[in-house]
Amino acid sequence: MFELLKSDSITKARLGRLTTPHGAIDTPVFMPVGTQGSVKALDPRELVEMGTQIMLGNTYHLSIRPGMEIITAAGGLHRFINWPLPILTDSGGFQVFSLAKIRKIKAHGVEFRSHLDGSPLFLGPKEAMAIQRTLGSDIAMVFDECPPHGCSVKEAKLAVERTIRWAGECREQPRAPGQLVFGIVQGGCDPALRGPCAEALVKMDFDGYAIGGVSVGEPENEMMRAVEITEPFLPAHLPRYAMGLGTPAQLVELVARGVDMFDCVLPTRVARNGTAFTTKGTYAIKGGAVKLDFGPIEEGCTCFACVNFSRAYVRHLLNVNEILGLRLVSIHNSHMYLKVMQDIRAHLAAGTFAEFRREFIANYVPTRKVLAGRVGTKLQE
Repeated sequence: MFELLKSDSITKARLGRLTTPHGAIDTPVFMPVGTQGSVKALDPRELVEMGTQIMLGNTYHLSIRPGMEIITAAGGLHRFINWPLPILTDSGGFQVFSLAKIRKIKAHGVEFRSHLDGSPLFLGPKEAMAIQRTLGSDIAMVFDECPPHGCSVKEAKLAVERTIRWAGECREQPRAPGQLVFGIVQGGCDPALRGPCAEALVKMDFDGYAIGGVSVGEPENEMMRAVEITEPFLPAHLPRYAMGLGTPAQLVELVARGVDMFDCVLPTRVARNGTAFTTKGTYAIKGGAVKLDFGPIEEGCTCFACVNFSRAYVRHLLNVNEILGLRLVSIHNSHMYLKVMQDIRAHLAAGTFAEFRREFIANYVPTRKVLAGRVGTKLQE
């Protein structure tokens, strides 16, 4: 199922291939987020053309709308959304613990109220796995508890204990044909929690392992620390997935720390606010600095938006609230994320990842300013 093709000689970065019922995935890989069965502002054709290998769907949201009855009638999630490639589905645990304002934790799951209409719902290991079985995802995630950043040691310990217990229950549930199941390691930045949690999950023999409880409000150094604490406990012959991460620079650094899989809403979320990701950092397209800039969103980018349209035009579309504007930025940002991962894989294959990492991080500044006034204006260094 997972083949480790090459390990970097300087960092912990790995080149691999994960085989699923709907195709092979070259890793490291970035998974665009299609929470509701759609990556916001993008259609499946565009995603395939820009090199998407796998997308992510969400158990919680899809089970509420459109509901399992409709997806079952459609023949599963792949057919319902007309997506021919692999799908990973989150278990819904993060949404239950982050969206539900009123919830009651039980031995075998959580009673809570829908964030849409307040109707009573229950989700636990059995229910989460049954939904993912119906969805027919290629990779299903176990149901876990993701405690908030800053919670007490007692709360974090209880969350880890429930995560381990619920993972065991998930392991016992039937799966869709060929479906892989990943365990999720919790424990914040506490080695006394992360290590034992990882060891307990590894004994359950899952098909891969995720590092959960990151990107939940903690500073970047703590996020990196959580990954560094967890990674040594994860089997080298299985895929490793950092959930909900991150910026392009963070992805490069996390690959160097031995992570193989990523997902993040940032590419399309910030696009809707007119922010573009580039290999040099981010900048706001809606600002007046680019109103006379007829160069592409990013110099050298080969995405549809950059090849065909200028910053000035995209800025105009955004400022008059034309949907095409946010679509073009979403296309560029998503393409940029996927291209970074393609570059990482190419450099791992060539044995030059350490040099790529050093140069990428040195040039990446989170927020950039732009100089306008001539065609082809580049991002200010």
